[in-house]
Amino acid sequence: MQKVKLGRTNIVVNKNGFGALPVQRVSFKEAQIILRKAYENGICFFDSARAYSDSEEKIGKYLSDVRKDIYIATKTMASTVEEFWKDLQTSLEMLKTDYIDIYQFHNPSFCPKPEDGSGLYEAMLEAKKQGKIRYIGLTNHKIHIAKEAAESGLYDTIQFPFSYLASSQDLELVKICERNHVGFICMKALSGGLIHRSDIAYAYLSQFDNVLPIWGIQKESELDEFLSYQDNPPILTKEIEQIIQDDRKELAGNFCRGCGYCMPCPQGIVINQCARMSLMLRRAPTGGWLSEKWQQEMKKIEDCIHCGKCMQHCPYGLNTPELLKMNYEDYKTFLE
Repeated sequence: MQKVKLGRTNIVVNKNGFGALPVQRVSFKEAQIILRKAYENGICFFDSARAYSDSEEKIGKYLSDVRKDIYIATKTMASTVEEFWKDLQTSLEMLKTDYIDIYQFHNPSFCPKPEDGSGLYEAMLEAKKQGKIRYIGLTNHKIHIAKEAAESGLYDTIQFPFSYLASSQDLELVKICERNHVGFICMKALSGGLIHRSDIAYAYLSQFDNVLPIWGIQKESELDEFLSYQDNPPILTKEIEQIIQDDRKELAGNFCRGCGYCMPCPQGIVINQCARMSLMLRRAPTGGWLSEKWQQEMKKIEDCIHCGKCMQHCPYGLNTPELLKMNYEDYKTFLE
């Protein structure tokens, strides 16, 4: 079983991390089955967030009895010190624990630092002094913020999207983290669903000794797939390398990763799906995407008022209204 150490922390875990965002979409009974099976098969790193509705509560309910054997990372989107302490206390209560291993700023619009006027980093230090958190982390989708945090000496871990579709800047971030002994937690290793072969994603990430992927697991069958790689890890064959090269060519340039930070849309457009519909139609079975439900969702693009809010919030700087328009025009050709 491949292990990874998170930078300068004392955290050494199975290369399979558990991303608990999708757990909020399943029942408590389903969550119990998935979480316990993950733990019983060697997964010991669980990543959640205050923003993931009942994800923390499910982790606390079903894993609190093995707390000493696992590592828990969670996040706060607090923009004030008051919100920070409220979120931290709620997370501790939901997780049924008196400490959090890695407490992360959740996609902030800037890199919190001492004396920046926000008081947020000072709150992190105080929480650590009180023993409520052990390590300080930051998650982000903007490369310049992630790099600033990784080079600042203030953060123990960085969480950032990373897959075999990574840009040269993303790869440089991994190296920066390694040089600075900052743990690299990899989210969106399947690029928001655009990568359909998890074995290829796993094989690619296995090259990086300092990268911990957290797989977003919603179904027991998905968990079984990742567990199977622990004893029989996929390797980068010439065939797999060719698939990676082909995918990079197809997905080069500006494409929607489906992160959802553009949401909600004032016109009710499901931007984080509609803006990448062309890719989904070509990389997944088309039946579901051509259903009456999705035809109605795509038609809402006609109601776009070009308010620009989605563009302002897109961490990748995409021209979202134009991307929606292009995807809608392409979508209609599938209905002809």
